[in-house]
Amino acid sequence: MSDVCIVGIGIHTFGRTDGVSGLEQGVFAVREALSDAGIEWPDIQFAYGGSDAAGNPDTMVERLGLTGVQFINVRNGCAAGGSALFSAQMAIKSGEFDLGLAVGFDKHPRGAFNALPSEYNLPDWYGEAGYMITTQFFGAKIMRYMHEYGISATTLGRVAEKAFRNARHAPHAWRRDPVPLDVIMDAPMVSDPYTKYMFCSPAEGGVALVLASEKKARELGKPLVRLKAAAMRTRPPGSFEVFAPSIDVERGGSATNIASADAFSLAGIGPEDISVAQLQDTEAGAEIMHMAENGFCRDGEQEQWLAEGRTEIGGVLPVNTDGGCLACGEPIGASGLRQVYENVVQLRGDGGGRQVPGNPTTAYSHVYGAPGVSAVTILER
Repeated sequence: MSDVCIVGIGIHTFGRTDGVSGLEQGVFAVREALSDAGIEWPDIQFAYGGSDAAGNPDTMVERLGLTGVQFINVRNGCAAGGSALFSAQMAIKSGEFDLGLAVGFDKHPRGAFNALPSEYNLPDWYGEAGYMITTQFFGAKIMRYMHEYGISATTLGRVAEKAFRNARHAPHAWRRDPVPLDVIMDAPMVSDPYTKYMFCSPAEGGVALVLASEKKARELGKPLVRLKAAAMRTRPPGSFEVFAPSIDVERGGSATNIASADAFSLAGIGPEDISVAQLQDTEAGAEIMHMAENGFCRDGEQEQWLAEGRTEIGGVLPVNTDGGCLACGEPIGASGLRQVYENVVQLRGDGGGRQVPGNPTTAYSHVYGAPGVSAVTILER
């Protein structure tokens, strides 16, 4: 079976864009991606779109053109964009289509996400007691992890410091001013051990990717950035997930463990073969835990990795080269696709000041969402 290729990418700047709807940001990204691929909207045979709070993506056709195109909406928490991409590549792999679109956008109000208990099959009292406040869950989860594996608060700060430093060179990022480590560590506490600089913020933005069969990609004359693997998985027994009302005594793996292992198997490579990675960093500790969950290091080794700069742009495994969610914010529908957008930029060698040296040939992306879903992709050129 021939590979699915990414032949066009487009992005609308993340952050706050007053007067522009989330859907309009998605439309902007689609037009950018079409132009990048050298095609027109009527050439698109199908689309999958993700948005959590900014309307149904299929209504984009009113702006893009009423071509009768098959357009399916995807809603899967923070993994919505990754899930849209997974669905799109499956459509091409089936042989039914050879040119399609994965798009995601969102426009969240200021403040923390306001998830409803009923959306996660939980009783109203669960929210009334404050258990839907994700910052508290993330704080509790990393506190346990730090205790078990000897991770210091300084390492959390180093993750955030790296994010803002990388974002300085990413035109699409929201927060592009470097923040010194001592400022990060001394900032107001949100949920112990996290200060305000260690959390991402809900935001706005849009991303679109044009996917093609290898045959179609060659017809278009585009450099072949191959989607070697895409895996989306739900949680196994014993996982420790956001909005879980309890934690099992017998601990198990996670959705990320499964999705990562399956993606590496599909691609026929291992973690040591990856040149650059974008990992879900809803908060600084998430990047740390996900380094291990995705197989790049063992639990507890992150302390040394960060101290030695191994995840810096010039390190052995550059992680979140555009600043990740910490610097870009997290518009749910667009976030997972932003990671893949950034990986295509890196594989094309177009990263500018944030470009990974050494001519990277493989790129990994991982997105995690409530109530325990994970999507992973591996690109090669």
